[in-house]
Amino acid sequence: MRSDFWILQTFNGLTYGALLFLLASGLSLIFGVMRVVNMAHGSYFLLGGYIGLTVALRTKSFAMALVAGTVAIALVGIAMERLFLRRLRGQELGQVLMTVGFSLIFQDLALLIWGGDPYNLPVPAALSGALRLGGITFPIYRIFIMGVAVAVGLGLWLLLDRTRMGAMIRAAVDDGEMAQGVGINVPRISLVVFGLGAALAALGGVVGAGFLGVYPGADAEVLPYAFVVVIVGGLGSLPGAMAGSLIVGLLDNFGKALFPELAYFTLFAPMAVILALRPTGLFGRA
Repeated sequence: MRSDFWILQTFNGLTYGALLFLLASGLSLIFGVMRVVNMAHGSYFLLGGYIGLTVALRTKSFAMALVAGTVAIALVGIAMERLFLRRLRGQELGQVLMTVGFSLIFQDLALLIWGGDPYNLPVPAALSGALRLGGITFPIYRIFIMGVAVAVGLGLWLLLDRTRMGAMIRAAVDDGEMAQGVGINVPRISLVVFGLGAALAALGGVVGAGFLGVYPGADAEVLPYAFVVVIVGGLGSLPGAMAGSLIVGLLDNFGKALFPELAYFTLFAPMAVILALRPTGLFGRA
């Protein structure tokens, strides 16, 4: 095969990995702090894309679409945690059933409001072109997606490692009971983390709506990949979410390009190997 093939497939895998990072980083934090298996996390991605699409079409502003989708779904996540999930703390089965129920409700609402047709969010002219290097064409919008993921990763690192709030979040991840015992308001931390996780998923949905489009069922397609990223990287680990997103993005893209009939095998078989060797994930703690 020509070298162009490997370069383009690597670029596409990194793009998809960057999008998965936006979705999975929040899910990893929610897992790590609250131990909640949030089956509605993919719905945040879907609804964020739809809200961003609506705002972009009404205002002709891509920036407004990003802000509106992110803020709206962050508020939805905060309401879910405060009014419903907090009452089910420690009840894993109840949490799963509750979030599955919300996921189905969100799917029906999206279908009722936006219908069943696929849409692509219009992107600014500055991001709609392509960059040509060495005879290979790289879409600028995909480069933008990777830039957003890098900026979000840097922002999360600064938040978690350089602020008091980050120290409290890390303490809640490591030992929630001990953190509560030394005076940290773990329920408030959980509320903040849940809202942040929902916002990151919605941001991924808005950005992804200009790349993959937004359509019914998109939530169910991306959610398994997000869980794979979290499991491979390790619960509550930002470096794990980064590494897991890159691994999953590259494995998925090369698997579909080289072995389309074995695409899921090329993704889940390495995951099984990693977990067999390191059950807590690449960066998880026992």
